[in-house]
Amino acid sequence: MQNPQLKLFHNPQSRSAGVRILLEELGLAAEFELVDFKAPEKSPALMAANPLGKVPTLIADGVVVTEQVAIYQFLAELKPEAGLSPAVGEPLRGSYLRALAFYGSSFEPAMIDKALKRDSGQRGMSPYGDVAAVEQWLRSQLSVGPWFLGERFTAADCLWGTALGWMTRFGIIEATPEIAAYLERFSARPAVQRARALDQALLAGQ
Repeated sequence: MQNPQLKLFHNPQSRSAGVRILLEELGLAAEFELVDFKAPEKSPALMAANPLGKVPTLIADGVVVTEQVAIYQFLAELKPEAGLSPAVGEPLRGSYLRALAFYGSSFEPAMIDKALKRDSGQRGMSPYGDVAAVEQWLRSQLSVGPWFLGERFTAADCLWGTALGWMTRFGIIEATPEIAAYLERFSARPAVQRARALDQALLAGQ
């Protein structure tokens, strides 16, 4: 799929904020449809594409891509020359895929259970096992720095940087020195600043 037409169902106050940042990092153009969470009914176009009504939902030349991890991987691989997705055979490929998958399969479920004060259940049934172990793994990753995979900034940082931003703001996870320094570096990136300015303008014109 070369240079597909992209449409993102988006709300800046949601998980799709990181996808906007990734698009800016990649220099990819997209059409944005603002999803109003306060509307009595969700967009018919969004519901037709994704019956769950969740954002981000991406359409690329008519092909629907949902789930954060899939969208980040899909977009980063559209523009390999940007270097945000280690290619098959590169040493960082496994660590990169692990960073994406760990977020969706273990980290966010653990943080949501923590925020809602829910028991994770039996260890063998839990997708992550132990909240403390999940948080410790994160801190160990960020202690190497400057980015999630060390010296190389990847699409995984667009996901983690955005998520940790809102999680620390809401007090779901503590902004330890490693996390705070990582978020400061992330927020200083020009693409992050551009994306946030565009999102502020989008909300202002709502």
